[in-house]
Amino acid sequence: MSSVAPAEAVPAGVVKAADALLDAVRSGAACPPVRSLLGDTDIESAYAVQRLNIRRGQATGRRIVGRKIGLTSAAVQSQLGVDQPDFGALFADMEVPQGGVVTSGALLQPKVEAEVALVLGRDLPDRACTLADVLRAVDFALPALEIVDSRIADWDISIVDTVADNASCGLYVLGGTPVPLTQVDLRAVEMSMSRGGTVVSEGTGADCLGSPLNATVWLASALAGLGDPLRAGDLVLTGALGPMVPAQAGDTFEATISGLGSVLVRFAPHSTEGVEQ
Repeated sequence: MSSVAPAEAVPAGVVKAADALLDAVRSGAACPPVRSLLGDTDIESAYAVQRLNIRRGQATGRRIVGRKIGLTSAAVQSQLGVDQPDFGALFADMEVPQGGVVTSGALLQPKVEAEVALVLGRDLPDRACTLADVLRAVDFALPALEIVDSRIADWDISIVDTVADNASCGLYVLGGTPVPLTQVDLRAVEMSMSRGGTVVSEGTGADCLGSPLNATVWLASALAGLGDPLRAGDLVLTGALGPMVPAQAGDTFEATISGLGSVLVRFAPHSTEGVEQ
């Protein structure tokens, strides 16, 4: 059921935080950190904010197509004082076509990172998952760009802020040639991302929790524990392979991941209507 839970069933701080994040999207003006409404370490409440705004999106007709994993870098985890990744929901309307254009003003504070995307061909079990479970379930891999965004002013985020803000989801771009896992070792892949032809980020599959597959096992187990397991057809953005890079109007980003190919996105130099191909 996609309707929003009654206001009285949701703590006031959760509602206020969810409202602030939605208002930031609607107004185009980032909001102050929401951790002051939830508590600096209350990750459970942060996920409650995330779920509330996801339900609100579904109630307007938005469709979930998968999940993203964040905080897969040990350095970022240390910076935010956490010892595990986080996750958010991907909606169909977040996808930008390969080689497409992100319109000016579509996001508040965009940054770009290169990732391995996985598409599932089988349901994952309603229990803690193993690597073998994930290997059996994955249909194919693709190179991807995630364009992360924060509704929190100046990216002044803690783990509570980013979780509440749907793991800082923005948009994503997928490469167009599916690669089965039998043809690529995701731990060993090498990534290079350029902006305007200059390399700005590099990394390997091992930089993502040791392997994008490890990140996926974590996600699958976390979601199964919540009674919302990954299913056939779901898209998983497995986490950054290298540092994220701020994007400006007029930028072009292209990432190449060995064994998977390349993926490209452009940012419009000025305001236009919609997302162009």
